[in-house]
Amino acid sequence: MLHYTLRRLLAIIPVLFIVSIIVFMIVHLTPGNPAYLILGEDSSPEAIEQLEQQLGLDKPKVIQYFDWLGNIFVGDLGQSIYSEQAVTQIIVERLGPTFSLMVISMLLTIIVAIPTAIFIVWKRNTVLDPLFLSGSLLGTSIPEFWLALLLVLGLGVSVPIFPVAGYIPITDGLLGWLHHLLLPGIVLAAVEVGLIARMLRDSMLESVNQDYTKTARGKGVKESTVLMKHVFSNALIPTTTVIGVTVAGLLGGTVIIETIFTIPGVGQLLIDSIHRRDYPVIQGVVLFVAFVYVLINLIVDLLYAFLDPRIRYD
Repeated sequence: MLHYTLRRLLAIIPVLFIVSIIVFMIVHLTPGNPAYLILGEDSSPEAIEQLEQQLGLDKPKVIQYFDWLGNIFVGDLGQSIYSEQAVTQIIVERLGPTFSLMVISMLLTIIVAIPTAIFIVWKRNTVLDPLFLSGSLLGTSIPEFWLALLLVLGLGVSVPIFPVAGYIPITDGLLGWLHHLLLPGIVLAAVEVGLIARMLRDSMLESVNQDYTKTARGKGVKESTVLMKHVFSNALIPTTTVIGVTVAGLLGGTVIIETIFTIPGVGQLLIDSIHRRDYPVIQGVVLFVAFVYVLINLIVDLLYAFLDPRIRYD
């Protein structure tokens, strides 16, 4: 297990290297000049050129890339063009809201998806099964931004139950923190519930009529015990894969949701940095998201060995 983990950790390096090249090229080929945006429309070409020299934007793109890459190897993602803060510090400051939103949406997803899938498998020969299939398809097809706007209009404006903007840290009060994040958490969870519940339901149906389940029923084991002890446990591995992908995908989903609900997280930071052409921050955030994706995939692979003792990596 240790050797496998070390190999996977080393494999992260080439992945991040490729990501860094792609991100750097896209960012620097995008129209827009940070120096012009900082100085404004009335700035002279001489002032813009001078600021570009100060920021190092006048260097060839290849030199800029390798300067940035060299700093990454020593743990330095650069400094923001606007605030002159370290990019690492900016990302760390924005992690709290994003992580909080991910935790709430993931808890809501698991609390709803897993019991729903188990119940549908239990009632698999009833009218509830096709209704569930239609509902799960609808849930995965709804665009997050559209659902967010509907909930804002319904539960934030027409019936003002939830706040439609802002964020309160958990240190300032648990209820206020939950009150501000519950509505965006519901939006993110609504899209993922259908996917995870559908995957768990399909995986359980593959095992529900296997020989070992028939043997358990023949011994007089109750159907609920068969579903939970035998069927559900064997369906955990493919479901865990989907949950891992969902957790990683929430980082991408929070970009839209944080913008709509004005949550000062990593997603909002990325959008603001794109508008300002803050190259170091954009590159740092995307590189951080890529690292989280790879790390979560590694954690999911390691969980397989705990869920199924037959799996060995060494």
